[in-house]
Amino acid sequence: MFSFTTIKDYHIELLNGQTTCVEAVQYYLGAIEAKANLHAYLEIFSEEALQVAAQLDAKRLSGKQPLGKMHGVIVSIKDVICYKGHKVSAASKILPNFTSIYNATVIEKLLAEDAIIIGRNNCDEFAMGSSNENSAFGNVKNALDESRVPGGSSGGSAVAVQAGLCMVSLGSDTGGSVRQPADFCGIVGMKPTYGRISRYGLIAYASSFDQIGVFANTVEDTALTLETIAGKDDFDSTVSEKEVPQYAQLLEGENKPYRIAYFKQALENPALDPEISTQIKSFIKTLTGKGYTVEPIDFELLDYVVPTYYILTTAEASSNLSRFDGVKFGHQSMPKNGDLTALYKASRSEGFGKEVQRRIMLGTFVLSSGYYDAYFTKAQQVRRILSDKTTAIFAEYDAIISPTVPATAWKFGEKNNDPTEMYLADIYTVFANLVGIPGISLPLFKHSNSMPFGLQVMVSHFKEVTLHSLAKKLMELK
Repeated sequence: MFSFTTIKDYHIELLNGQTTCVEAVQYYLGAIEAKANLHAYLEIFSEEALQVAAQLDAKRLSGKQPLGKMHGVIVSIKDVICYKGHKVSAASKILPNFTSIYNATVIEKLLAEDAIIIGRNNCDEFAMGSSNENSAFGNVKNALDESRVPGGSSGGSAVAVQAGLCMVSLGSDTGGSVRQPADFCGIVGMKPTYGRISRYGLIAYASSFDQIGVFANTVEDTALTLETIAGKDDFDSTVSEKEVPQYAQLLEGENKPYRIAYFKQALENPALDPEISTQIKSFIKTLTGKGYTVEPIDFELLDYVVPTYYILTTAEASSNLSRFDGVKFGHQSMPKNGDLTALYKASRSEGFGKEVQRRIMLGTFVLSSGYYDAYFTKAQQVRRILSDKTTAIFAEYDAIISPTVPATAWKFGEKNNDPTEMYLADIYTVFANLVGIPGISLPLFKHSNSMPFGLQVMVSHFKEVTLHSLAKKLMELK
């Protein structure tokens, strides 16, 4: 019977004739059907996946062409990533049957390296949410405890890996939407440097924050996937021109005594679950015992990161989502009086869910006359200060560690009546998006309530080699 551990082991089995790509696809299709109640997928590309698998098996057996880095790897994608000829709805009623007319750059790169895309994952509508309770098509359930949320907004992508419904998956991370669900689901979730991966074909939430990220069971698989999808792109003016290192081969490349910082205020924050604080402090002692330098630093700006993040991202969302007006594409209401303004109002009110409406309204408010300087300009100034502070920290340290989330996965409905409390769950993850640095959540711990929680590791811009190398070493201490 087919089983999966790592991409490397899977490739060895393929080359030794112990399994086939078709067998792998059939296994995952069966697993997806058996666990359909988790609602991790909105659509499965069954026939197409089997067809591609058969072609890859034939290619491998012929021996006439080199095999791609992701040969036969079963990948799922968040429902905000465009795949030509396939629906992409952003889990919203405003785009219920929209079919993409082009491939996102990450899709092009995956297909070029022989990956098999098996389906699109459920998510919070337009990637706005921390619990995956905002999808227009129903909640995703945490496979470890179906009464609990999987995290958001990339909850479906996280559960697809967690429950063994694909090998790796892609999500998007605007303020922690890969790292936070990875934490809740007990898997690896990685957000690269802003600009490391092209955003072409990613439905925008907040363009100066959004990054495509990777879910996997191991750091090794995360590194290989990033290596595949990263790199320059003529279709994205914000993507970096820097050469993409061979991340997977450089995991053992850095053998040095790392200097690690942690924010003193983060581990003393009253919102942090005491048990999470205790276990991370204990892990810090383990690290120092292994020869790492781990030091606390003052970070008096921690309480400003969430307000700054929500002012800036809602402003960008207000602008980005103005295109969904019921005229160009998507849901269109038919008001009786035929007035164009009424059409706009009705289409957007019916098409957007409550959380998306809330963020659009917040963004419109902070951009409005009389409030722009008081909120948006101030938030931009704080972002600049945070960026300068980050540069100074990384002049002395290789990495920053912190909790990923203040608590483990909560019950469905537990925070629905208090949006502010939900937003504060992002207190540790939004920092990396504000300053554009890479971060990873590592599944190192288990709470007494039986739910997992992770350690977040952040490094300086384009230092993903350091991030992966350090992450692998930390995972070995688990």
